[in-house]
Amino acid sequence: MVELKTDLSIDAMHEAGQVVARALTAARDAADVGVSLLDLDALAHDVLREAGASSPFLGYRPSFAPTPFPAVLCASVNDAIVHGIPTRYRLRDGDLVSLDFGAELNGWVGDSAVSFTVGRPRPADLRLIETAERALAAGIEAAVVGNRIGDIAHAIGTVCREGGYGIPDGFGGHGVGRRMHEDPAVPNEGRPGRGLPLRKGMVLAIEPMLVAGGTDGYHAAPDGWTLRTDDGSRAAHVEHTVAITEDGPRILTARTS
Repeated sequence: MVELKTDLSIDAMHEAGQVVARALTAARDAADVGVSLLDLDALAHDVLREAGASSPFLGYRPSFAPTPFPAVLCASVNDAIVHGIPTRYRLRDGDLVSLDFGAELNGWVGDSAVSFTVGRPRPADLRLIETAERALAAGIEAAVVGNRIGDIAHAIGTVCREGGYGIPDGFGGHGVGRRMHEDPAVPNEGRPGRGLPLRKGMVLAIEPMLVAGGTDGYHAAPDGWTLRTDDGSRAAHVEHTVAITEDGPRILTARTS
């Protein structure tokens, strides 16, 4: 069932979203050659504590997971698409990093992700990230009253495919609110004019995931959480929590930098 949020609820979700934005900005600013993924997780944890917020990631265990997720931050590097567990791995020159983070504040959840490079970037990585961001922007632009879920999916998928990139099958965005994952599912590829109509008060986590090699295949790493590209190519993941309003899409997790 899809829950429609009131204007006051969306304002409260914006507060949670800004905790997410601050944590991702802090982690991205701190990410440098020699910094460990555990260091970034600790920094994000500090932001949660300072805000009086909690993590919807820590301890989360969906049906596919062999163990509860052990961190507040998903940190996926190079060929890892999503769900990377922070480890002692220290970032290297040229790494492509995707960070996914959520916060729960006063009973409401925000969820967002960002991809970036460390040190000297590869031009191909910059193009991959730029395309992911354009796909996200296209999906957000389609998140208006009167459109359908398929319009968001089509907008994202068109940008990804025209760029020559793969889209991991079966993974995409979702509704968000009192829980991190709510109805409806928001695919990253689809047909326009199809699917659930978009209504005022819906709040969606829109999150393109792109595979540089152009294939859609992926597999779970031995940790049971991290999803890696089958072809070994690099991946990018970007995400925002977006409310559908009468005035157009409102990005609740917008970052100031």
